[in-house]
Amino acid sequence: MGLELDEETGNGSPEIARKTPFLRYNSPLVQVALIGLVCFCCPGMFNALSGMGAGGQVDPTAANNANTALYTTFAVFGILGGGIYNILGPQLTLVSGCSTYVLYAGSFLYYNHFHHQAFAIVAGGFLGVGAGLLWAAQGAIMTSYPPHDRKGVYISMFWSIFNMGGVIGGLIPFILNFHRTDAVSVNDGTYIGFMVFMSIGTLLSLSILHPSRVVRDDGSRCTNIKYSSVLVEVRAILKLFRDWRMLLMVPASWGSNFFYSYQFNNVNALLFNVRTRGLNNIFYWAAQMIGSVVIGYIMDFSFKSRRARGLLGVGVVAVLGTAIWGGGLANQLSYSRGDLPAKKLDFKDGSDFAGPFVLYFSYGLLDAMFQSMVYWVIGALADDSEILSRYSGFYKGVQSAGAAIAWQLDTQKVSFLSELITNWSLMTVSFPLLALLILRAVKDDDEVEGKSKEGGAIPGIH
Repeated sequence: MGLELDEETGNGSPEIARKTPFLRYNSPLVQVALIGLVCFCCPGMFNALSGMGAGGQVDPTAANNANTALYTTFAVFGILGGGIYNILGPQLTLVSGCSTYVLYAGSFLYYNHFHHQAFAIVAGGFLGVGAGLLWAAQGAIMTSYPPHDRKGVYISMFWSIFNMGGVIGGLIPFILNFHRTDAVSVNDGTYIGFMVFMSIGTLLSLSILHPSRVVRDDGSRCTNIKYSSVLVEVRAILKLFRDWRMLLMVPASWGSNFFYSYQFNNVNALLFNVRTRGLNNIFYWAAQMIGSVVIGYIMDFSFKSRRARGLLGVGVVAVLGTAIWGGGLANQLSYSRGDLPAKKLDFKDGSDFAGPFVLYFSYGLLDAMFQSMVYWVIGALADDSEILSRYSGFYKGVQSAGAAIAWQLDTQKVSFLSELITNWSLMTVSFPLLALLILRAVKDDDEVEGKSKEGGAIPGIH
């Protein structure tokens, strides 16, 4: 299919905008909320499953190998996903992606009985394809649909809805395994519960509108292009690897999921028993909701200058990250692969439980603040859905390549301390590069308005 321009000019009148209802189905607010609910059901439940460590099993080998397959294919289809989204549109892209989450949860239900990891690994590979499609679509919707001066608010709203899935998903294993204090793996009902939610999310993805049909309150549309073509997308994706803005984001992208294998397997799964792992998950993902709201407010409301807001956000996350990883180092020095804790902690263990619990909660807080900050930066580079779907796909692709290596490093029994230092270093290196990107590429509102009046909209840097 070739490019097809929308009949709308993208410029609406204020009079028309004032007459439209607040909760229009084709409004950015409703559509971002809907993609939040889709992610609540699918990746939200996946996060709860992964957050228990080892996929809810005692031996992390199957989960690590499945996650390696997942993030390897995710790295490829994350980068390609933006182009696929521009060609197929959101509904086909999202339905295809969401359905693979159900298969993945089912593979661990199978593993619970037969302990054959081949199915889990293959399902992980399929999920990588599906996740690449879903997150490219999600990134385009979340960063391009909102007004450019309220992207932080919309990102925090999405992140809160999405991570409520992790909270509810954490309740499932906590409740179903509450009386199984000596259990080493979760029961079948846990996996079935995840599959039910993921199936609902797959159906809900059909409610997402094409960006050409989404209208902001000022009357502008999220894109003037209804469909793209394979050749256009291939050329555009290849150009991303030479785009200095994307290259500055590589350390942040690479490191933004690198820490999950360490936090899930070597903190939550290693230090706590099964039911407490579920409880920890509830608070880990709840912390993400808090973190996204805090950083969203800073990135949208702290200063009039958009650059100043971005730089403050990077500074706040940098200080917080240094403190939290420092606390993680103090905790990690108390055990190693050759000197494991003698007893798994339970939430009733009082002060022994409190310190590691607060650390794990803080890891969730930092994750949300870091990723929401990065998404804000991506959203500040453009307003058009077609462009931002590629930027988001590049971010998720590089992110997944890092995660694939991280899960395999854990399988190869790299020391816990080495994993922690690597995670801390990747995040630390990314902060000055993100600050440089904000200084060079993010335009303040008065600059954008002035240039728009002189020569039309600026699609690439908004």
